[in-house]
Amino acid sequence: MRDKIRWGIIGLGNIAEKFAKDLALVEDAELVSVSSRNVEKGTYFAEKHSVKNRYSSAIDLCNCKDVDVVYIATPHTIHAELAILAMNSGKHVLCEKPMGVNTVQVEKMVTASIKNNVFLMEALWSRFLPSIQKVKEIVDTKELGEISYLKSDFAFYGLDRAEDSRLLNANLAGGSLLDIGIYPVFLAYLLLGKPKEILATANFYSTGIEKQISIIFKYDNAQAHLYSALTANTETSSEISGAKGLLKLETRWHEADGYYIEKNREKEYFKTPKLGVGYTHEIKEVNTCIRNGKIESELWSHQNSLDLIHLLDQIREKTNIVFPFEA
Repeated sequence: MRDKIRWGIIGLGNIAEKFAKDLALVEDAELVSVSSRNVEKGTYFAEKHSVKNRYSSAIDLCNCKDVDVVYIATPHTIHAELAILAMNSGKHVLCEKPMGVNTVQVEKMVTASIKNNVFLMEALWSRFLPSIQKVKEIVDTKELGEISYLKSDFAFYGLDRAEDSRLLNANLAGGSLLDIGIYPVFLAYLLLGKPKEILATANFYSTGIEKQISIIFKYDNAQAHLYSALTANTETSSEISGAKGLLKLETRWHEADGYYIEKNREKEYFKTPKLGVGYTHEIKEVNTCIRNGKIESELWSHQNSLDLIHLLDQIREKTNIVFPFEA
């Protein structure tokens, strides 16, 4: 295989900007193509990041022979469509979270990956950060003892924008749950597995999107208290408590480069440096998997994405979160 894995990006918003900067830090990765329906935005982005090919059509990018893997950074509602288009064109895919809006979409995406024998992964970048990898190791080896409580929140004030913006638009699968609530749900699933029971309650905004949601995952000997909202800033931290001690990822926990462990009221801090913003770590995982001929990652597999979207669907069902295109 060639020296560099060649990437294309579809959707050139804020996340794509951060991703492109981090991609430049990965030695065996190269950004060669970008696509945006906004020609001016595509031209500006390509010039800024010295990208060879720029397209106004996702189909054209997917047909580009220079591209090995496509990163999809569009609104949630077209993730599945674009990912399947790319995979049917023989491209590997890294798709922003949530990979699909519901279980049916994710199942179709996984089927396309298997059918075309191409790599597919949900871009849950936090999973690949050194901090989260270390926390999972600590929990799995029972350094904290048996875990009985997990608390995780992610909230900011997001109601001060246009009502047709992605975050507030029900037609674009807006609301806090799929945008940021997915992070606390992911952490509970990663560390404690699938819950035996889910409790949830939500408040809604005038546009029909959920603006605030509280979730409890109930396990045999543990509970996870999860929260996301667009109504106010919270600490955005995570605590994991066991019989032998407490571990805390401080704000903002989903991109943390360290944590502390508290035992007998004494805190010990640990640093887990990351490269760039942190997207570099998921990029390296994708490149490694592609070079090894894999169609999924062992760290965040197809089944992990299916489990996660099923949990989100259950939460939505309990809180009556339904998008117009699903009704």
